Amino acid sequence: MNEFVELGIYTQLARIGKALAHPVRLRLLDLLEDGEIEVDRLARAADVSLKNTSAQLQQLRSANLVVTRRQGNRIYYRLAGPEVSSLLSALQSCAEQRLADLREAIADLLGDPDEMMPVTVDQLRTRLDDPGVVVVDVRPAREYARGHIPGAVNLPAQELEARFDDIPRNVEIIAYCQGPYCVLSPDVVRLLRDRGYPARPLAGGMTRWAREGGTVQRGGQIDADR
Repeated sequence: MNEFVELGIYTQLARIGKALAHPVRLRLLDLLEDGEIEVDRLARAADVSLKNTSAQLQQLRSANLVVTRRQGNRIYYRLAGPEVSSLLSALQSCAEQRLADLREAIADLLGDPDEMMPVTVDQLRTRLDDPGVVVVDVRPAREYARGHIPGAVNLPAQELEARFDDIPRNVEIIAYCQGPYCVLSPDVVRLLRDRGYPARPLAGGMTRWAREGGTVQRGGQIDADR
């Protein structure tokens, strides 16, 4: 009988593994790290159809990894708790250490770490008050308002070409975007370097900052020419 009880326990544990065993679901969970979001916006951010997004969210909800809130005709999703974020962090860390194919895919997407020289969360923490550093959030203004690193200026990636003159040259720029596999900040760093600006990306972006206990500031907008 004990054998059947143990199998029952592992069957329940397997529900979590099954819920995570889909690339779209993992992508949706990463996006939900930024906080509650309406399902239509979540589908657009993931670049997945609304029908598919809703179906995948139902799978996550059945495993109690996400919860919902209804406001009128709108449905909002968020992570069920901080332990879900910790689980995602552990999964990604383990996969990056154990899967060479994943490390190669990340390097192809984000660039060679030796070339990009990303800043870690711990390194950035020690430099937030350094006048020789400007932290730049390259996400859209709406995402910046939902939560950003304290003191970060908002310079959306799509506005960079038109706002080079707003960026001081006598400082080091640390740029970040949404999550560990977001290409916006590496692309911005390359553009800044091409223009002669000293720039580095934040490893893991806003997601890793929040996961590792970094303070999150909400609302407001600070321009790059503050």
